[in-house]
Amino acid sequence: MDAHLAFTRFTGRRLHLGVCGSIAAYKAPDFVRMWRDAGLDVGVTLTDAARRFITPLTFAALGASPVFTTMFAGGQPGDGASPPSPDDDVFGHLMPGQSAHAFVIAPASASAMARLACGLADDMLSAQALAFPGQLIIAPAMNPKMWANPATQDNVDTLRRRGHVVVEPGCGRTACMEEGQGRLADPRDVYLHGLRAASAQDMQGRRVLVTLGPTREQWDGVRYWTNPSSGTMGAAVAVALWLRGAEVHAVCGPGSPWLPMGIARHDVTGARQMFDAADALWNAMDAGVFTAAVADFSPVPLGAEKFKKADARDGFSVAFTPNPDILVTLGTRKRDGQTVVGFAAETSGLAESMARKLAAKNADMIVGNLVGGVDAGFGSATNRVTVLAKGGEPEEWPVLPKPDVAWRIVDWLARR
Repeated sequence: MDAHLAFTRFTGRRLHLGVCGSIAAYKAPDFVRMWRDAGLDVGVTLTDAARRFITPLTFAALGASPVFTTMFAGGQPGDGASPPSPDDDVFGHLMPGQSAHAFVIAPASASAMARLACGLADDMLSAQALAFPGQLIIAPAMNPKMWANPATQDNVDTLRRRGHVVVEPGCGRTACMEEGQGRLADPRDVYLHGLRAASAQDMQGRRVLVTLGPTREQWDGVRYWTNPSSGTMGAAVAVALWLRGAEVHAVCGPGSPWLPMGIARHDVTGARQMFDAADALWNAMDAGVFTAAVADFSPVPLGAEKFKKADARDGFSVAFTPNPDILVTLGTRKRDGQTVVGFAAETSGLAESMARKLAAKNADMIVGNLVGGVDAGFGSATNRVTVLAKGGEPEEWPVLPKPDVAWRIVDWLARR
C-alpha cells in the first residue's frame, strides 16, 4: 500500500464487495485486505462464475463476513446436507442494503452489468444490488471487444445515468493476449472509490487547491537545487479531500506520488512554475492547503551545458535569486470565504516560526513539524505535527500515519 493511501479512519463503516467471473477475480482478496486495514467491515458475494476462479474460503480467511454465494441454501431444512451458512438466510439478498455504507462490484463482468442495467434479480449478487438504495461502484473487467460492444456501452451509460459510478477499465494486454481497454482498473482506484463511497461527503461542493512535493531549480544542464520532500503528506491531504467529496486541484512537484483520476493533477518542476499554476487556480478555490516544500531561492543558471569540474579547479560560486512566495502572495489575496492552511518544516524554533508565518502569510492555520526525526518529516510514512489556528493555542498531535494527519486537517476544514 502506498503510504499516502493507508487510511485507518473507517472503523464502524461497512462495505460489501461483489465478485464476478473474471481472471481479475484474483485481485479481489487484495481489496478486502486493504479495506480491512482501513478499518472497514467487509462482506462479500461471489457469483457462480466467480467461484470457478476463487473460493469463498479465501475471503473468509481474510476476515470478510458474511460471504454469500448462491441465492438459496444447498440442502433441505433439517436434512444435515450442509452446515449453516449465510446462504441459509432467506433475507440475505437484502442484507447489504440494510447494513452496508458502500457497495462495490469488482471485477464486474459484462453479464453482471447487463443484469444491473435491466434490473434483474436472478442471482444473489444482482438481487443484493437491486435492493441496495445507494450508489454502486462498478469496476468492469473483460475482453476489449466485449467492453467496446455497443450493448455493453449502452449498459454502462444506463448505469451512469442512474447515478452509479463506473470505474473504467485500463488499457493494455488482457489475459486473452489481446491489447486494448478491458483490464481491471488500477487496484488503488478501486480501493479509493470504495473508501469514497463509505465516507461522509462533508466537503462536497468545496474546491480546494493543494500544493505538494519538492521543487527543482536548474543550475546547469544536468544539475538542480532541491530538497528531500516526497510529497506524501500533500498527496494524503489531496486524497482525503477527494474521499470526502471535494473538487481537488493538486499542483505537484517532481516525483510526487500517484493520485486517483478524480483529482485534477497539475505537474510542475520549479518554484516559478508552481507559483504560476497555483496563482492561476486560486481565485476559483474555496481553500488552499500548501504542503509543498518550495525552494525559497533559485540558483542563477551557469548555462545550458554541463558545468565541467575542469573549469573550476579552484572552486566556483553559484549566485541565487529569491523565488516568489506562494503562501504569502495567495494568503494576502485571500477573499472572504477562502481558507488558507500553510505548512512549516523546521529543524528548530518551530513554535516561533509557526506564529510568525500565521501572521505574516495571512493564513488561517499552520501545520508545523520538526524534520530530521525517524517518525516525522521528509520521506517518513508518519508525522508528528503541531497545529496553530488563528485565534487559538498550539495543539500537538501524536505520531500518526500521514493519511490520518491529513484526515484531521480535513476535519478542521469541514468545520469552517
